[in-house]
Amino acid sequence: MPPRSSLTGPASPALPHGLLTVLYDIHGNLGALEAVLADADAHQASAFLLGGDYALFGSQPLETVQRLRELDATWIRGNGERWTCRPEEAPDDEVVQGAIGAARAALGSETDLLAALPEDCVLGGARYCHGSPVSDVRSFLPEPEEDEPELLAGVEEPRLVFGHTHLPFRRMSGGIELVNPGSVGMPFDGDPRAAYALFHDDGTVEHRRVEYDRGAAVAQLRESFDGPWVDTVARRLEQARMDV
Repeated sequence: MPPRSSLTGPASPALPHGLLTVLYDIHGNLGALEAVLADADAHQASAFLLGGDYALFGSQPLETVQRLRELDATWIRGNGERWTCRPEEAPDDEVVQGAIGAARAALGSETDLLAALPEDCVLGGARYCHGSPVSDVRSFLPEPEEDEPELLAGVEEPRLVFGHTHLPFRRMSGGIELVNPGSVGMPFDGDPRAAYALFHDDGTVEHRRVEYDRGAAVAQLRESFDGPWVDTVARRLEQARMDV
């Protein structure tokens, strides 16, 4: 695993629990989640920040949410929760809408509860959101983009933590430390291992990757659901890429 590191920039915020486990973009992949939780447990992690997109596109939407509810966690919502509750706000294509239909049927009453979660939170001096402070679908990439000043407008915290792109990285932008922990359930950086991050009380961030049974996850998806969206998601799990 890569060593812990701290970027040069503003003082990193203190964490209230000493060690915070940050999980984003789980996407109903219970096998990947269990592998990550076992790795976090080996580091004596006890507090969690959950950054949204818990169920949509996965083979075990409800079981994944139920497992997350067992944790001592702070929750925010992602676009996945919003789209699942209000499909008319999601892209009108067969992959997204097919997956939304499957997730809604599996989640039942959890659909509304997840959509009612807050969009962001401030914890230990850092701001956590799903995409960016202004949108749950507009986010940051490993290399700077022209719209970053707009996305960061009004952010006063020295660290901003987000997900959505499924690409783990850390860098500075306008004096703010940007941190994407990566995706637990569906990485898009070419590395199929589950991704998450440990935030240490000295301000350092430890990106971690964990092996899990990807073949079993794909088989579970195909056994649980059918439709064109299943083949697309299966390829993304297998290749750890969005553009497949």
